[in-house]
Amino acid sequence: MGPKSKIQRLIKRLIPSGGVAERAVKSGIWMAGQNAFGRVLQLVMLIILARLIGPSEVGLMGIALLTLSGVRKFTKMGLNSQLIQQVDSNVDAYLNTTWLLEIARGVVIFTVLFVAAPFIAQVFDTPRATDMIRVIGLSPLILGLQNPGVVYFSKNLDFHKRFVYYLSGQVVQLTVAVGFALYEPTAWAFILGFVSGDLMMLVLSYALHEYRPWPSFDRSKAGELINYGKWLTASSILYWLYSEGDDAFIGWLLTPAALGFYQYAYQFSNAPATEIAQVVSSVMFPALSKLKEDTSKLREAYLQTLRVTAFVSFPAAMGILIISPSFVQVFLGPEWEQMIPVMQILAIFGLLRAISKTFGPLWKAIGRPDYITKLSFIRVVLLAIFIWPATEAYGIVGTALVVTGIFIFPMMPMDMYLTVKAIDGTFTQVLRELVYPLFASGAMAAVGWYTASLLDVPPIVELPLLIVLGVVVYGVLVLFLESQFNWGVRQNFETVLSSIRA
Repeated sequence: MGPKSKIQRLIKRLIPSGGVAERAVKSGIWMAGQNAFGRVLQLVMLIILARLIGPSEVGLMGIALLTLSGVRKFTKMGLNSQLIQQVDSNVDAYLNTTWLLEIARGVVIFTVLFVAAPFIAQVFDTPRATDMIRVIGLSPLILGLQNPGVVYFSKNLDFHKRFVYYLSGQVVQLTVAVGFALYEPTAWAFILGFVSGDLMMLVLSYALHEYRPWPSFDRSKAGELINYGKWLTASSILYWLYSEGDDAFIGWLLTPAALGFYQYAYQFSNAPATEIAQVVSSVMFPALSKLKEDTSKLREAYLQTLRVTAFVSFPAAMGILIISPSFVQVFLGPEWEQMIPVMQILAIFGLLRAISKTFGPLWKAIGRPDYITKLSFIRVVLLAIFIWPATEAYGIVGTALVVTGIFIFPMMPMDMYLTVKAIDGTFTQVLRELVYPLFASGAMAAVGWYTASLLDVPPIVELPLLIVLGVVVYGVLVLFLESQFNWGVRQNFETVLSSIRA
């Protein structure tokens, strides 16, 4: 059997099928692949743009993205979450209404951004951002027109189709952005790439799913969808305030260049956490929604998810903490070195964020999305209290310390309390899944830090050496903990492999 036939056979095996557990595992593999490839494409684009257009232009494109993200979050209705959460496998009766609601939302967002763009640019003291904000406002208008049938990619755990749908948009975005930056090295390269990627996803939404929407509106179904989504709308607004409010504050108080440093530090330090969180939330929510009636199965599924999340996110965060100086010097250049301490602090934030992303899907699956909203409100209040004095005193380092510190306490303890309550479990069960990877990755980081202090080699040599050393040390410690304390990671991998072979 040739290599091509083997690849085709593997892909066929990975197409989600079987029971909920098997479909969830296979979907997780597709989602992990999607996010890994997607993140690589995005980081490659960001690295190239950093070299071509510089921190100030990066900050300018960041202002346009912040504005779009804010309006999107303030108008999010959570329609797809309601359709995924429903027990019924067929939700066709809702799709036309969903489609019209999303189109209306897209029109509203575009109109608001077009009218408000000059005022927003004035707030950030960047007149050039006006036209960029208007053009990037086309994105929600384009995506509002996409086929609502794509919700079945998540609802039915058909993530192989979502893989093609999402990555094709990322490839187009990278190609257009880099191509334009080579011609004209300005923030416009990213803006045009962003919109082009959305156009590709619009086309593929109709190519990959057979459903064809028609303009018909059902008021009762719209009311049902909006009633469920009200908590998600509120939590979406609060999420923007605490996840991107720090970016907006830096752009307003400091400079576009400072915003560029902070956003890049976040992007690169949180890349693993972002992808882990995306896989977890996308696969975990529909899978747990199918198990919500059986508490013991729900608890088991959640703890296994937490174990895998912690197994990957702990070493990723600790590794970034150690390699940040050499990474920035090799890939971004000397003008970006101001972001190194921020990147190291935000690596810890990324770890906490990845772990916390296992909480939200669980709460939504059991019908308590209000938990997300209420906790987000507390986080926003704390951020509003501390961010100004910290940023004024220590710049973007102070901002990073506040964002991370709030997550450590009091948010994480409260998150864990509600999660233990939701699965009818104990704190010991949850903490057990965190202790082993904390020990292994902590020891890995200590060895890496000590080695880095001894090395006297160029950054381009130091970086791969530290990465290889970290992988080896963490791997050895994982094998030790698994053999001596029955961690449970081997069982998780055996489940994945058996699902692939099935």
